[in-house]
Amino acid sequence: MRGVTGRLMLLDTASLYFRAYFGVPDSVKAPDGTPVNAVRGLLDFIDRLVKDHRPDELVACMDADWRPQWRVDLIPSYKAHRVAEERETGPDEEEVPDTLSPQVPIIEAVLDALGIARVGVAGYEADDVIGTFTGRAKGPVDIVTGDRDLYQLVDDARGVRVLYPLKGVGTLQLTDEAWLREKYGVDGSGYADLALLRGDPSDGLPGVPGIGEKTAAKLLAEFGDLAGIVAAIDDRTAKLTPSQRLRLDEARPYLAVAPTVVKVADDVPLPDVDTALPRAPRDGATLEALAQRWGLGGSLQRLLTTLGTPPA
Repeated sequence: MRGVTGRLMLLDTASLYFRAYFGVPDSVKAPDGTPVNAVRGLLDFIDRLVKDHRPDELVACMDADWRPQWRVDLIPSYKAHRVAEERETGPDEEEVPDTLSPQVPIIEAVLDALGIARVGVAGYEADDVIGTFTGRAKGPVDIVTGDRDLYQLVDDARGVRVLYPLKGVGTLQLTDEAWLREKYGVDGSGYADLALLRGDPSDGLPGVPGIGEKTAAKLLAEFGDLAGIVAAIDDRTAKLTPSQRLRLDEARPYLAVAPTVVKVADDVPLPDVDTALPRAPRDGATLEALAQRWGLGGSLQRLLTTLGTPPA
């Protein structure tokens, strides 16, 4: 990043290619019959994002480890239901549709040939890479993700917002602190506490039994943050119902470790990469070969045209 103060766009790449895979028919195939719906769909997504939002820097953030062991050690149920195969060494294998897995290396090769920075760091999820880039950014940041966990990074003062795809990426929910307060009753910094209190079945987070989203928001409004809620358990003058006090007390072991699991890391050892939005392909010959082999056609050509168009 080297101190650039322009607009940085961070892509939660797996979140986007999953959406592309399910949003583009699998009849979209390469000349040899291999489905490339996720590849072409992702290129179309990036094209639309660059056209509409004109970032100065762009990073495709990757899951080098979608279920880091340090999170599993704290909460063993973390993403456990998504494990397709446990491995003694290296990350467990995530359950992924059969025709999507072969497309991921193609996506990676195309991004590399285009010159779009692609960053994944061993032992960390893409969320953590995004959190670290966001923390280091000197200017505004647009985070593009279908994962609400990243709402915790929203910060109006720093110009950090989440662009959450509602339909493709043509219709995006621009998530700022005003939207979060209206929807959840918390700002960006409070969202992680809300999420760990209510739990999240999609991530295998149990939450506190009996504490749903509305109750969690009320408790945070009353006591400020998770530390304030935990302190209230032992304060008999605090406004907790007997059942809330009991459930929170019983959940202390979970509440002690959940913040480390739920909050995105901001200290990932990022590689030194050029995050500037490319105006021309880094490796034109390789890109042309990939385009021919995988039949990337109009999707790639449109993106190349958009990348080569100077901002207005």
